[in-house]
Amino acid sequence: MKRKVIILGATGSIGTQAIDVASSYSDRIEVVALSAHSNAQALFDLARKFQVRAAALTGSVIPIPDDLKHITWYFGQDALERMSTDVPCDDVLVAVTGMFSLRCVMSARRQGKRILLANKETLVAGGQWIMPLCEEDEGEPTIIPIDSEHSAIFQCLKAAQGNPFNKLILTASGGPFRTWSKADIQQATIKQALNHPNWEMGKKITIDSASMFNKALEVIEAKWLFHAEPEQIEVLIHPQSIVHSMVSFADGAVLAQLGVADMRIPIMYAMLYPHRLPQLTKELSLSDIGSLTFEKVNDDKFPSIQLAYDALRMGGAASCVLNAANEVAVNAFLNEKIRFGDIYHIVYEALNSIPYQAKTVDDLINIDQETRDYVKTYIERRN
Repeated sequence: MKRKVIILGATGSIGTQAIDVASSYSDRIEVVALSAHSNAQALFDLARKFQVRAAALTGSVIPIPDDLKHITWYFGQDALERMSTDVPCDDVLVAVTGMFSLRCVMSARRQGKRILLANKETLVAGGQWIMPLCEEDEGEPTIIPIDSEHSAIFQCLKAAQGNPFNKLILTASGGPFRTWSKADIQQATIKQALNHPNWEMGKKITIDSASMFNKALEVIEAKWLFHAEPEQIEVLIHPQSIVHSMVSFADGAVLAQLGVADMRIPIMYAMLYPHRLPQLTKELSLSDIGSLTFEKVNDDKFPSIQLAYDALRMGGAASCVLNAANEVAVNAFLNEKIRFGDIYHIVYEALNSIPYQAKTVDDLINIDQETRDYVKTYIERRN
């Protein structure tokens, strides 16, 4: 029986690769609905290709071609939540960025739909509300991560057959600035920050990889996904990006998941779970690689990861503040309003200035917006 899937963010970096997987395994996957933010033409083409039942455009309202008017269309900021709630499916693949998928994920889970999660912000900001909805259902996962690191940990824990872990070890390539001096990193250009040595990703996540805020968000995400204490999560630099993460156990054993740096591998794992089918990527050859190396993170050059641990210790909506401040700062950097080195300082300032107590999801969303407004004003005043 085919699994019916909704792909949110179908025209983005992860979404297009999910489309590739769905196309390659059309005997097992049926795409029933799709969304895009502003790339309407690409969404129209995909809607025709997969003959979907519904589609959503979150960034604009435009005329729908006559041959697609029979499809149910959704527009606006709540389009994803409404579509994910209305359209019957097995899985909702969340490949959109930002916080506005939070309610969508919660609504889908309340209907018993499995979440295939490629969106960090949802768990980083709202993990305490989402994870109670994501307990296993008769031993089956109700949320499967698509981030390569969390997919690796998920797979290692499945192999461990329920044995408790000692430590989760997230690996990081170190990005384009691993060997740079702190002074040079502070002055890095947009072009330099977007030049990731191993992965092809969207602009925002590529900048996050360069600043290592990507890894900061992943530390928080790991805490929620795997019910880990902050001291159980470690980050190691691994320049080759072959070992995607590791898990250590009480007996001293360490399990690792290895593979070439291709996001279609964790996407395939999530979409086809629990089956492993012939790969769409080249096979890993360790003899060709020759050696795998690891090193500690230089916290002086990359202080962003420590902010994640600070946010976890602070609790409440502190992680939401960190995430929102980073999003606004990265956007400002990409628009040449701040230096690369300013990103960390802006997030630090927000984390230590914004009240972060939240009792409800509405509180969380208000704090998210308050943080964004604060950071935008802070940047304007600096300039």
